[in-house]
Parts: sequence; C-alpha cells; structure tokens
Amino acid sequence: MKQKVILITGAAGFIGSNLAKNILQKDSEVQVIGVDNLNDYYDVSLKEYRLKELENWDNFSFHKGNIADRSFLEQIFQKWEPEIVVNLAAQAGVRYSITNPDAYIESNILGFYNILECCRHSYDDGKPGVKHLVYASSSSIYGLNKEVPYRTEDKTDKPVSLYAATKKSNELLAHAYSKLYGIPCTGLRFFTVYGPCGRPDMAYFGFTNKMVKGEKIQLFNYGDMYRDFTYIDDIVKGVSAVMEKAPDANEDGVRVKVYNIGNHQPVSLKFFVETLENCLRKAGVIDSEAEKEFLPMQPGDVYQTYADVSELEKDFGFKPDTPLEVGLTAFAEWYAGYYRRK
Repeated sequence: MKQKVILITGAAGFIGSNLAKNILQKDSEVQVIGVDNLNDYYDVSLKEYRLKELENWDNFSFHKGNIADRSFLEQIFQKWEPEIVVNLAAQAGVRYSITNPDAYIESNILGFYNILECCRHSYDDGKPGVKHLVYASSSSIYGLNKEVPYRTEDKTDKPVSLYAATKKSNELLAHAYSKLYGIPCTGLRFFTVYGPCGRPDMAYFGFTNKMVKGEKIQLFNYGDMYRDFTYIDDIVKGVSAVMEKAPDANEDGVRVKVYNIGNHQPVSLKFFVETLENCLRKAGVIDSEAEKEFLPMQPGDVYQTYADVSELEKDFGFKPDTPLEVGLTAFAEWYAGYYRRK
C-alpha cells in the first residue's frame, strides 16, 4: 500500500479508528482520509477520544460528514482520489434496527449506494480510479442458518433483522457494481468484535457499565447463547491483509470476494460473563459478582454464531486466535484507566 491514498469511512468508529491507527503506525507514506458523521447512537466522547489518538499523524486527514450525503462524498473522492476505499460507516445494532429502521436505510442502503457510485465515477475522464473497495458485512446475515460453522458459500437469504437484511443488500449491490463497472470488491463478515474502547451498545461493554453501577445484567435465552467473539486486533489484521490484495475475477468474470473474520471458537454467554467478571475484578473495576436476570430470546437475535475462516487462512495465511481472557483483560484494563480519568 506504499504511497497510496486510503479512504476509511466510519473512521471514528471502533474498527475504523483502530484500522487507521494500524496503517499510520506501519507506513508514513500512506495518506489516510477519515470520514465519519459522529452521530450520537452512542457516547460521542468515545468517538472523539479515538480521533484524538489519530491527530498526531500528518498523513491523516479527518472530514466530518455523512456518506448518505452524495455531494459531500463526491467532494471527498474528487479532492483525494482514493485508491483503496474501506467502508466501515454503517448504522450498527440488531435491536436498534427494530425501533429505528430509517437510520439503517439511510446509512446502510443509501450510504453504501453512494460509496459504490463514487467508486464507479472515480474512473471518469481517464482517472486511475478505485483499485479496491473493502466493505463491512456482518455475521448476522447468516440469520436462520442452522448448520455451523458458517461458511461463506452458505445461503444467506433468511435474515432475522433489518440490520442483517441491509448488510446482505450491501453484498448484492457490490456484486452488481463489480459486474457492471469492474470495481474490485471484498466484503468482510465480522463476528462479534470486542476490545478496548469498543462500542457501548455491545453486550460486554453494557454488562460492565451495569456491574459498575451495581445493576443486574440481562442474559437472553436464559444464558444459552453462543457467540464467536473476535478481538479487535485480529479484525484489524484481517482487514489490513485483505486490503492489499484485490480479488481476481471469479468463474463469472466478476472481481468479488467475501470472507468471514471470526475467532472460530464460539463460547457460551454464561462462560463469557464469568470471564468478563474475573477480568474486571483483577483490573479493580468491580469487587463483587453481578446480579443476573435470565430472559427469553429477543427479536432479531440468533442462537449462535460460528465462523469458518478457512478461506481467509487459505488466501492470506491468517486466522484470528486471540484467547477470550487476553482480549477481555485488555478491555478491563482500558476501561479502568479511561473512566478513572473522566
């Protein structure tokens, strides 16, 4: 990626900020352009904290704006002419999509369409154009699939949430634009990402906030759920590897590829909470066991997620492997330090 211009949307987000930092630390010749609308879906101060960590690099430029705003996005593409685009901007959250569907249509459908259109027109007037579009999909698109581990070649036509449906639409749109306009596109199905300075709407962060306040935590499906928790550093390594190699044309002549990025070791919600409590106690965040409330399955949830990462390993020689206790220890220590300063 030497001397390339890389556009990262969702740059103030959990994955986007960590990816930008990783690229900047490794290569001073790359220009990283960050875009984010800094919405208030969760605590904006966390997003500002992440951006502050990127300010020290001269080859990082941040622009506040919404990818659903075509004119804003066109100005970014025209000014910077990115060669690699990593679209991580999206309205996240399964349960939030039930009560706030408009946000998902705006960001995940219209916003992604705008990204594709800008990539398409980056070739106008003989310009080099975007050499690779990498975009965030989600493990949620596997929906009602019963067979595990989830393989990228499995059918994904039974989503159980609007969020999942929008992510599936991203994969379909990317395929169509790659076929029509030759844009090389790679989709990444992330599996339950966690780590320091993560998203407060994720279970591990929400559990921690409640434990600190002495409130009971809610375990859905009575704690009988399994998730393929994937540490943020593994996600960043996977994204970075994929960015450097645009897909070759498949048997249909289309340059598209989709990968799972997951820890390929699902753990029960019960075990996860026990490990989290132990890590928080060691970090001095809590000093007693949390009170737990066991509830039925919530709309939009799935029983288990489990990633088959054989394609990722075959093509890039990499698979996530950070043990849960290592990742949660890092989160607990960050949480203790961050909230102690506030």
